[in-house]
Amino acid sequence: MKSCRESLSVAAARRLSAAGDEEEKMAAGKASGPEEDAPRLSAQESDALTRVDSSLFGYQGLQEDGASMKALLVKAVRCYESLILKAEGKVDAEFFCQLGHFNLLLEEYPKALSAYQRYYSLQSDYWKNAAFLYGLGMVYFHYNAFQWAIKAFQEVLYIDPGFSRAKEIHLRLGLMFKVNTDYESSLKHFQLALIDSSHCSLSRAEIQFHIAHLYEIQKRYRAAKEAYESLLQTEDLPAQVKAVTLQQLGWMHHTVEQLGDKANKDSYAIQCLQKSLEADPSSGQSWYFLGRCYSSIGKVQDAFVSYRQSIDKSEASADTWCSIGVLYQQQNQPMDALQAYICAVQLDHSHAAAWMDLGTLYESCNQPQDAIKCYVNATRSRTCSNTPALAARIKYLQACKAQPGSSGSGQSLPPHVSPLDQADGQSSPAKRKRTASPAKSPAHPPTPSWTLSPQKQQLLEQLRANRSSLKPLQLQMLEQMEVQLSAVHQMRQNSSGQIRASLPNGPSLPAHPVPRGPSCSAPTLANGPLPSSVGNNQTPGARANGEVPYLHPNTLPHNCTSPGDTRKSQHLNSAQGLQKGLGSLWAGPNGDRTLSSSASADSGPHNQVGLSTTTPSEPAVNHLSSPSSTSSPASSSSQTATSGAPHGTVPTKESAALQANGSTATEHPSPDRSPPAASADNPPLTTRSPAAGSRSNHVHRGSSASSPASSPSPRCAAPAAVNGSGGGACSEDSRSPLKLEPPELCIKASLKPSHSSSTVSIYPTSTDVLKACRNLGKNGLSSSSVLLNKCPPPRLPPPPSPPLDKDKLNPPTPSIYLENKRDAFFPPLHQFCTNPSNPVTVIRGLAGALKLDLGLFSTKTLVEANPEQLVEVRTQLCQPADENWDASGQRKQWRCESIRSYTTIAKYAQYQAASFQESLREENEKKGQKELSDSEMTSSETVSRRHKGPFKQVKFGTNIDVSDEKKWKLQLQELSKLPAFARVVSAGNLLSHVGHSILGMNTVQLFMKVPGSRTPGHQEHNNFCAVNINIGPGDCEWFAVPEPYWGVMSEFCEKNNINFLKGSWWPNLEDLYEANVPVYRFIQRPGDLVWLNTGTVHWGQAIGWCNNIWWNVGPLTAYQYKLAVERYEWNKLQSVKSMVPMVHLSWNMARNIKVSDHKLFEMIKFCLLRTLKQCQTIKEALVAAGKETVWHRRSRDEPAHYCSICEVEVFNLLFVTSDSYSRKSCVVQCQDCARKTSGDLDGFVVLQQFRMEDLMQVYDQFSLAPALHSSAS
Repeated sequence: MKSCRESLSVAAARRLSAAGDEEEKMAAGKASGPEEDAPRLSAQESDALTRVDSSLFGYQGLQEDGASMKALLVKAVRCYESLILKAEGKVDAEFFCQLGHFNLLLEEYPKALSAYQRYYSLQSDYWKNAAFLYGLGMVYFHYNAFQWAIKAFQEVLYIDPGFSRAKEIHLRLGLMFKVNTDYESSLKHFQLALIDSSHCSLSRAEIQFHIAHLYEIQKRYRAAKEAYESLLQTEDLPAQVKAVTLQQLGWMHHTVEQLGDKANKDSYAIQCLQKSLEADPSSGQSWYFLGRCYSSIGKVQDAFVSYRQSIDKSEASADTWCSIGVLYQQQNQPMDALQAYICAVQLDHSHAAAWMDLGTLYESCNQPQDAIKCYVNATRSRTCSNTPALAARIKYLQACKAQPGSSGSGQSLPPHVSPLDQADGQSSPAKRKRTASPAKSPAHPPTPSWTLSPQKQQLLEQLRANRSSLKPLQLQMLEQMEVQLSAVHQMRQNSSGQIRASLPNGPSLPAHPVPRGPSCSAPTLANGPLPSSVGNNQTPGARANGEVPYLHPNTLPHNCTSPGDTRKSQHLNSAQGLQKGLGSLWAGPNGDRTLSSSASADSGPHNQVGLSTTTPSEPAVNHLSSPSSTSSPASSSSQTATSGAPHGTVPTKESAALQANGSTATEHPSPDRSPPAASADNPPLTTRSPAAGSRSNHVHRGSSASSPASSPSPRCAAPAAVNGSGGGACSEDSRSPLKLEPPELCIKASLKPSHSSSTVSIYPTSTDVLKACRNLGKNGLSSSSVLLNKCPPPRLPPPPSPPLDKDKLNPPTPSIYLENKRDAFFPPLHQFCTNPSNPVTVIRGLAGALKLDLGLFSTKTLVEANPEQLVEVRTQLCQPADENWDASGQRKQWRCESIRSYTTIAKYAQYQAASFQESLREENEKKGQKELSDSEMTSSETVSRRHKGPFKQVKFGTNIDVSDEKKWKLQLQELSKLPAFARVVSAGNLLSHVGHSILGMNTVQLFMKVPGSRTPGHQEHNNFCAVNINIGPGDCEWFAVPEPYWGVMSEFCEKNNINFLKGSWWPNLEDLYEANVPVYRFIQRPGDLVWLNTGTVHWGQAIGWCNNIWWNVGPLTAYQYKLAVERYEWNKLQSVKSMVPMVHLSWNMARNIKVSDHKLFEMIKFCLLRTLKQCQTIKEALVAAGKETVWHRRSRDEPAHYCSICEVEVFNLLFVTSDSYSRKSCVVQCQDCARKTSGDLDGFVVLQQFRMEDLMQVYDQFSLAPALHSSAS
């Protein structure tokens, strides 16, 4: 691939030199017209530029020792732009790609994006150019457009797994997935980066820290503890990494009960935090955590000192002030507690814990009206976790009148001011940067308001009357209010001014980050866990990646982020400091940090698998070195005050513009979406809805400021004509705004026809294949580039067109009623079920027709047969089948949350029986009432009436393996009564040719359910069909969406920050109907068989108590094989393991069966061709490197092999470490992962499982059989 890129670069440079000579001749023939001489590149300079592409980004010291290279790049950019301008844009596409690389290395991101977009629009097979995709991904990463950056980086790894900057890609993918809360994907990419021996932007220690922190976020506390402690044993560990590691380790011990008894945990936590402060005394976050630890063991004075240090060392935090208020309240100092709580809610008006504590304080002082106002404010916060209890308390207080002297401190507090007049900005004493102490903080100019409310005036009078006895904080508030009052009078006299918009203070964000450099800094993600007693101020998945609003409705954003929008964009800003700081890249944390007086601060696990927390702090690592600052998005002289915020993490105007549209592009822009109004900083944007199958290519005329070329929408089906307007350079002004829609990197299903130029036909002999491979190898092309001729990266399919009418979005489910055994074996039944037009089929009465003994799968029989069989248990919330609410019952969501544990069949059977008995008891108790029992979900409507209250938890017994023929002989024999097309094993089942067991696919699995047990939305592994039989006695409710709409479902998951392939999600039916997605909905009764056709998206829920059996089937059809291979490639793109080894299966099919279907034969033959070429090229590379293979014949029933690191299928040639080979364990790696670990494969043994002669024989003998029978169709 690299040699291919170099040849294109050389050709472009030569054409450029030739064009320069031609220009000189033309200029000499002109009689008049003074014209600036266009720069020219010498042959030596052109040769030097051929070795320059995006892979040098971050590794080319342009500011230090690379001054000459920088000068050359500047000259090259001028030369290229001059040539493009004179040619009116009619130049080779490679010019734009090279221009994009040059601008990227010069950190001219708008120009780089513009050039890359032009290349994209002109080059139909742009996906072959890994350097282009990498450069484009880097630009998107700079703009925090993670949705697009992820897609670009994934395509690089797909087309060229051995790309020179693969480690950097894995690192950045890990960071982006972490911010997006896809922790499993993040962990995988960090681990892939860790095994790579090449260089990247972060050190090995920093990557190890991210891995440990991911364990902590996932509540794998033991693994996190081991990882943190292992990291601390590293020699020469940088001080900042050491400090933040100790900080996390200490706080985790303070908050996690599983790590030991409280006394030992607190002692160890304090020890770690003190060591952390020794390594980094300036960390306000560590001081805050230390204060929390001291508070929990009753060391009040030490806690106050630590909190004061936290405020002195960093920006004031709502959590810190709330914790200070709790301490004051515990010390019976209500006035001091009041001021602290007021500071907290001024910093973060949605801080639920502070409002609750403030309400409790008012209530203790016999001021119920003020308490009610505070409780109401708490319930308005999205992070409030106990809304029902607060609502009940509010109702109680409203019904009761306060009785004088009944309780409290006997001291009246100033009345509640709602909402404290939103004293934003520096008018709040808590929002100021404290350099000495809370009492001696320098005053900042306050932000005046138009009026002072009567309550605030009353508070002012009270403070004035008691001036001599006021505490320092109260004096400070008095000064603020007096200044504010004078400002009010002045503004009234002037009758002018501007009402300042109230600041929606988000978690961990001060009103005005104190500038430490030439520009304001955008706070990013906070770090560290907090106890669950305090509501987290961020909701996981609240914003899809890439969606960042414009900071001003009519202009593009400027470099200084306004406080009002920092909370909205903090997640996407987090990764901007990749080279600047470690903590900035955390996905954030683990829960809240404020000690609430109304709940136990340290009770229960603390880690909230969510986004950022509520506490600002110092950057976890402020000065981590990097190869170069070229990927830093802005000047490194500014620094934010929130945890993990790097130096210089300022979003540029282009950044926010791109983020604002990062995930909103559609095939046709919404008619009501108008572009921002034109201004000096925002030239009019050229927008157009790309025609079906067309690309847009806008070239801006003359020397006016140009914006990057518009690009097709994510759902644009295919490339077509270029539509240039001629006369303009690609990009001449770095101020150019970005287009509303970024280039089409959104995945789509419309693959290009497989008739593109391939050097090898689909029908050559094996000898011709190997000969062609040798010739291609001599031409300098890698094996992957050969395959690329027919293998572009897979795409998400666009939704079917035209969209369905609204009255067709609830189609009737195809159902077949069987009366006898003959009906079950009637051939049209098989044809009906496998027809692609029927996504799902319900076969009613199957058990009765075939006289199946379902009692063999009853809970009683299962317990008698194998009581100790392992059962995976999912603890879920019992909800209406057509709804999915968060744990608080306040918001509908797609994320379907559950907790995994394990038990045995016998123990789950006891739970199942107890659940049924409890339901009967509740039903008897509530007889005569309208509402049914909580456990019984026979009606979604009755349950939906409770959706505002807490939901009951249910346990779902899933994935019970029933494959052991000795333990489950009777059960498996009973299933042989089924018709052949639905059996677990049959000649016409693709999965029967895999040659080994794949648990849950070509083996039977059992599910044990109680009402409310949910199987979240998914497609079957590799899009295979599925069979599900309800054993009973209860019913199940099913939902299904046809396969062509899986792209829409995937996009919905992406918008909700959920991994479509590996995440747990429950679709919102309203969203689906709005997107014109049809949904099949039906009831499965005992004895009914549900046939899920190829690729059908489905989810379901138990209505009653029942058991189900399940397995997968692969009909021997071209449609099934095609979709299985497509998902195999999609999984590879998404770095997800394919459960079905399609290469291994294809070779077994070629050996075992005759295929008469021409389409199926051609696809299998092409798969054999690809793997045969791959094996040959790998063998030749090994011979060239002097590496011999060791013969290792496959054993009977040996499973297919997967890379132990990246999880791709490894066929024939297995790379195993010498150590594992000597131990006979043979941990397999793929060639790419092995070479990343050791470039010359030292320490590896290559095992060969098939002789090339045998593979050639299988390939040559696999031919199209005559169509005598229809069984293969």
